[in-house]
Amino acid sequence: MTPSFLPKDLATINLFKRRTVLIWIILALSMLGLIVRLVYLQVITSPDLLDKARKQQMFTLRPFIPRRTITDRKGNVLALDRPVYTLFAYPHLFEKNNKDIGKDPKKKSFEEITTEIATKLAPILRKSPERLVSILSRDTTSIQVEYWLSEESADRIYALQIEGLELIQQRHRLYPQQDLAAELIGYVNVDHRGQAGIELSQEKLLERTDQTPAVAQDGNGKLIPNRVPAGMIRSDRTSLQMTIDSRIQRTARQILKQQMVKFNAKRGSVIVMDARDGGLLTLVTEPTYDPNRYYDADVKLFKNWAVSDLYEPGSTFKPINVAIAIEAGAIQPDTVFNDEGALTIGGWPVANFDYEQVGAVGPLSISQILERSSNVGMVHIIQRMKPSVYYGWLERIGLGDISGVDLPSETPSTLKPQEQFNEYVIEPATAAFGQGFSLTPLQMVQLHGILASGGKLLTPHVVKGLINEEGEEYYQPKLPTPRQIISPTTAQKVIEMMTNVVEKGTGLPARIPGYRIAGKTGTAQKASSTGGGYSNAKITSFVGTFPSKDPRYVVLAVVDEPVGSDAFGSTVAAPIVKTVIEDIIVTEGIPPSHPEELISKTPTLPEPQPTPSPTVSPPPSPAATPSTQNSSPSPSPSPSSQPKPPSRDRT
Repeated sequence: MTPSFLPKDLATINLFKRRTVLIWIILALSMLGLIVRLVYLQVITSPDLLDKARKQQMFTLRPFIPRRTITDRKGNVLALDRPVYTLFAYPHLFEKNNKDIGKDPKKKSFEEITTEIATKLAPILRKSPERLVSILSRDTTSIQVEYWLSEESADRIYALQIEGLELIQQRHRLYPQQDLAAELIGYVNVDHRGQAGIELSQEKLLERTDQTPAVAQDGNGKLIPNRVPAGMIRSDRTSLQMTIDSRIQRTARQILKQQMVKFNAKRGSVIVMDARDGGLLTLVTEPTYDPNRYYDADVKLFKNWAVSDLYEPGSTFKPINVAIAIEAGAIQPDTVFNDEGALTIGGWPVANFDYEQVGAVGPLSISQILERSSNVGMVHIIQRMKPSVYYGWLERIGLGDISGVDLPSETPSTLKPQEQFNEYVIEPATAAFGQGFSLTPLQMVQLHGILASGGKLLTPHVVKGLINEEGEEYYQPKLPTPRQIISPTTAQKVIEMMTNVVEKGTGLPARIPGYRIAGKTGTAQKASSTGGGYSNAKITSFVGTFPSKDPRYVVLAVVDEPVGSDAFGSTVAAPIVKTVIEDIIVTEGIPPSHPEELISKTPTLPEPQPTPSPTVSPPPSPAATPSTQNSSPSPSPSPSSQPKPPSRDRT
């Protein structure tokens, strides 16, 4: 008997067979497709899929990697990074703070929740609840409530467990010494990029390489393990150490401010350089700013004018010229010149600052020319050299170039074109007493460093290198090899002459009993800003080298536009240098070279007598120290194409 489910006719049977074959073909093709897909996934794309899977299972950490700390030469912190937090609020999420909404038929309103949140945040943010309610009620999805929150404040906010608040960690640069060394350190902007000082010039040294380690996480996003293993995030923990001494820097700033206030000066600068290697122990400019609040400061203060602004050095350049003349063989240390008090060079009058009072001076030795700050005597010295030879020496000592300091925006010194210098006889004559060319205060220190270092041209610098936590040297930048410019003998001869300037010449106000300082004063009219000639404003300066025997420090003070008939290099700038050197003596524990000057005449008691009590003889009254005026030429922004009448250099 034939089964009832089989088709009754041949056509139906054939249709059934075709459908069965088609189904098997479809199944076979599907299996083949699955096999091909499996091979594709397991063989061809396997590496990419494994990488994607690992990435889904891993969480990339972005730890707090601080910018390197900046310290002075003794390890005192000048700049450091600290983590800070910005608090954001998302008002549309505040309603999630309703607890047990299903059980409490009285759901809190948005205003009530906002008031509660503001009340809890008020003591942490040190704002009134009313002020916070106003902030949190703004009609926006995201509100920046507060920035630069400390870790302590952030922890307290985290502990509140308030929905709709978020804390974003950021880096904040802190300058704990405030304006102490702002002109050197500079500041960073909101993007944590240096904008001035070594924060700008040493960006690569200060920024550490970001590390982004990855750890596993489970399906809920929790870390496996639940904390970062120790040692996973490595840091070299090095700091950038400067050559600056905070104590000397502070003393220099204080005395500079005092003198600027006393003489109502426009601005001033003090620089101290180590004559052994060119390291700067101090570089102060006033006025200055607090890098913690750079956004409140005048943008003009971000420029370190001791490095970027030019001035004519005047009489402080005279010792450099004497060294050049001796080294060139034009004069001997014992050469004598006749000082007529005034003379005419190429139709231009040149006179000493005291010519109207003193007139002709007569024969002067080289040392006496420096002591009296004689312009006429300096002209006679330079006239012993051909202008081309003298010009070559000016180029050799670095005029027309930069000092090479590791600070940004240094301006090169200026020197007249050689053709003009050789053609006009007044040019070398005015250069003899420091006019007709211009340089920065820092380059003036560098040039006197030639004398203090035994004839070598040093590269001034403020970066000592990187040090580790133990204070050991980790990295030291390579400095140019010092060039020998003049002989050690010539350098020492000029230092001895400069010592006489302080002991019995125009630099007497800088004298410190028991010690010997080599120095030179300078007071001059400033070059006109419109070009050609000089203005009525003046600039005062004093440069000191200490100690005279085996010099170690070069100290320069420049005070711009002091006011008063008694404003001279000897009265304005010399006391600044004296105070700074006194602080160096204390800081470094330098013993006196002439201790006999420190021994006071102590009164002695007479032998005991049976008659009335012994009497004590009163000590002799100290002799008054005469105050001497000092001379030096004036600043000029740039050399003019034509010679300008020389100013009468004052002391």
